[in-house]
Amino acid sequence: MTVLRIAALPVLLCAVALAAGCGTRLSTGDGRAQDSQGARTPEIQPSFTQFPDIPVPSRADMEVDRTLVFGGDSGWYGRLVLTSGHPPAAMFDFYKQEMSGFGWQPITMVRATVSVLTYVRDGRVATIQIGDGTLRGSEISITVAPRQSSGGVTSAPVTPAVR
Repeated sequence: MTVLRIAALPVLLCAVALAAGCGTRLSTGDGRAQDSQGARTPEIQPSFTQFPDIPVPSRADMEVDRTLVFGGDSGWYGRLVLTSGHPPAAMFDFYKQEMSGFGWQPITMVRATVSVLTYVRDGRVATIQIGDGTLRGSEISITVAPRQSSGGVTSAPVTPAVR
């Protein structure tokens, strides 16, 4: 049993290394990118300036493939996914401290393996989920949506089934 686990470790490490390299663009470190055919193109850097109402920690990268945002400036909606070199506990403390400086009012906070912080501001609700990153650091998912009216969602009345 132990021999099998030790033998599986190199296979697992190779699979992780291959998966990490599976992308259509590879950074070359000189401000240019290389696509899967080897052509060199200008590297597109995601910009956090389109989110002026959300604090972004240092050493954070936007996961463009998993981010979906509508609108702009301080009226955007959608999901912003970040990875950070900081541990999840530090990111929880960062958002707990910084969100109020951007005008967000706290609703609830839960510190756990996947921590959740919820805030409200100007008719919008922001939910921040913070968990462990893939290899190190943390992954942060910020979802911003319109706030429901105090009456909640209206729907047709439910009638019980007759048995």
